[in-house]
Amino acid sequence: MAATTPVTSSPGPPEEQDEGRTKPHHQRVPNGYVMIVVPNDRRDELPASSPPRDADAPEEEREDEEERSPRATSSLWRAAVAVVALAALAVAGSVCLYADGDAATAAWRLLDTREDGGGDEGAAGGRSFLLPLYPKPRRGDNWLQNSTSLFPPLTGNELFPEGMYYTTVSLGNPPRPYFLDVDTCSHTTWIQCDAPCTSCAKGAHPLYRPPARTNLVPASDQLCEGAQHDNPNQCDYDISYADGSSSMGVHVRDNMQFISEDGERKMQTLCGYDQQGILLNRLENTDGILGLSNQALSLPTQLASRGIISNAFGHCMTRDPSGGGYLFLGDDYLPRWGMTWVPIRDGPADDIRRAQVQQVNHGDQQLNVQGKLTQVIFDSGSTYTYFPNEALIKLISSLKAASPRFVQDDSDKTLPFCMKADFPVRSVDDVKRFFKPLSLEFEKRFFFSRTFNIRPEDYLIISDKGNVCLGVLDGTTIGYDSVIIVGDVSLRGKLIAYDNDENEVGWIDSDCTNPRRQSRIPSFLRRALHNQVL
Repeated sequence: MAATTPVTSSPGPPEEQDEGRTKPHHQRVPNGYVMIVVPNDRRDELPASSPPRDADAPEEEREDEEERSPRATSSLWRAAVAVVALAALAVAGSVCLYADGDAATAAWRLLDTREDGGGDEGAAGGRSFLLPLYPKPRRGDNWLQNSTSLFPPLTGNELFPEGMYYTTVSLGNPPRPYFLDVDTCSHTTWIQCDAPCTSCAKGAHPLYRPPARTNLVPASDQLCEGAQHDNPNQCDYDISYADGSSSMGVHVRDNMQFISEDGERKMQTLCGYDQQGILLNRLENTDGILGLSNQALSLPTQLASRGIISNAFGHCMTRDPSGGGYLFLGDDYLPRWGMTWVPIRDGPADDIRRAQVQQVNHGDQQLNVQGKLTQVIFDSGSTYTYFPNEALIKLISSLKAASPRFVQDDSDKTLPFCMKADFPVRSVDDVKRFFKPLSLEFEKRFFFSRTFNIRPEDYLIISDKGNVCLGVLDGTTIGYDSVIIVGDVSLRGKLIAYDNDENEVGWIDSDCTNPRRQSRIPSFLRRALHNQVL
């Protein structure tokens, strides 16, 4: 779910108010961030953001921190690993072909060691975090039990984006679990809190209680620059989303823990005490939002700025909406081979990553205007996919002509466009053969085409009435009249990755059930060398 452009503002936590008192609504604009605290090799805790610094830290560590360039270090590290891996591959191949078994085995071990970077966990970008994704319960206590569809019926203003997946993080000391919506188009991470709370949703857990006021981030903090503050002792934030909803709160210092193979990592987060609009419905079963944009204040960028991970992350959602998936921070789980990559850039107004698509097709029918470039946003914070109005009209016309066995059913309000079949329909598998895939064609790289394919089962939904409904909506309803937003319904069954250093987004088909640390050596070469050794 996209947030609007950061500007300024806002009041701090309210004083104790009478229960039920309504706060006057005003235009809300975003200004928030995530700060991270991680233990270094000496187990001291340093903020991942800029100052305030630890006054007791050794001068040598400060100078080292100021001189370090994580992005440059990460790029050089990747290049070095690639060169060493290729050299080791050549050596191992030669030994396997011309040496005896002992030498071949030694070469294979050498190859594995070099590929893993020599086991140096201290190198920049040498760690990754793996978090599970869970399908988000839909609104209503018995909705899933009484519905044959895994998507909620939408009416009126509920057509705004709402993500399908959340992950779990632990916050505080002792740590307590909280559910956060995974949103690749949000710049900040925040959680509902009792500071006290002016307007909060029910949430999945009791409201987070922030530490003492001494743990408030001051307005003088470097990452708080550019915002107006009524109180110099705290850093406020105020975020507005595309659907008109908003979150207001304050920055607090507290530990948010991620678990990796080499232990815990700690970060700081935002305390949201005033939520307004449709956002209150979205947070009925979760506690906040995990922001994963490419901006300097997002979680992946903050982690990368400290050299904890490479500046890359991705997600993988199973094709079965009830199956979940996983989220990874860092590039250890990023496939080295077979990915399709396209360049991305920030939008002119909202700073949200978008790519340029040259052609949008339904089967062999072009939906966009010939020669007109269309922008594409991959948004895990949106359940459905959105097309520009002109492309959606052509798509609906094409679907109507797909088969005489389907007729439009205006009485079905599950989604704006539904069709009734002349035979019983229980799942998309019963009807997918009648429809053609959608394809987003990007500019070719050399002679190779780059296409993002959306199969019929990834844009069609079966309603409670057994009708076939279109999971592609009109982008003008959320303020995007010339942008395609690819939501969760069309992202399933693919590993989607974001490389913020290279400014690229990539994808590859996957069942998303078995995350593995990836090899830098093509699998067929590894198999050939391994078989030769055996």
